[in-house]
Amino acid sequence: MNTTTTDTAASATPGARWGLAQRRLYLCTPDRPDLEAFLVDCISGGVDVVQLRDKHLDDATTVARARLAQRVCADHGVPFVLNDRPDLALESGADGVHVGQDDIDPVAARALLGPDALLGLSTHQPPELAVAIGHGVPSTSPAPVDYVSAGPVVPTPTKPGRPGTGLGYVTHAVTQSPWPVWVTGGASPDSVGALVTAGARHVVVVRWITESSNPGAAARALRQAIDAALEEVDRRDVTGD
Repeated sequence: MNTTTTDTAASATPGARWGLAQRRLYLCTPDRPDLEAFLVDCISGGVDVVQLRDKHLDDATTVARARLAQRVCADHGVPFVLNDRPDLALESGADGVHVGQDDIDPVAARALLGPDALLGLSTHQPPELAVAIGHGVPSTSPAPVDYVSAGPVVPTPTKPGRPGTGLGYVTHAVTQSPWPVWVTGGASPDSVGALVTAGARHVVVVRWITESSNPGAAARALRQAIDAALEEVDRRDVTGD
């Protein structure tokens, strides 16, 4: 695993060493022919976490494309995680893995990957978050997970058949989770204001960027909207408006 970090304290969790609490825009992307140039453009536009999620690739291709993505992300100081497969994350040298509710248990994934890997877990409702918290809080060594995702807030084609959680679950997850919460579902410059008002500080994006004819510009517009919404919330907190 690549453990290049912004905080070299040996006792810090991977999430703390990567500064996840300060990162804002998490790109989840399928493979694509222009993956290298695409990732460079997105990172230049403000993406600061990358996940490769492509359930149609065979194992060998997944490892090869993950190695390419890992190299690009490492060159730009951005953590790279692979979806679903801790075994392939380990083989490809990814910084970590993101697992869903139907994938390998996060405790087992942590045991396989070791204490230095980033580990994320999808949650869609309060009981799932409660189970994740029950595995251990961040002081547990090694931490069971480094972050959770919450959503999708609205139904999305990237999660067929899964209903939207609504903004209420965003607020619940942010107030209950001991880890950074990355909010998923329909992120765009027009939607992030409501997400941030609900408590989101970290946003996952798929289609707004992956379906854009200018991914770098799309990333930049979304990141600017997130930063502006956060600044407005901070201003309200200070002024009481």
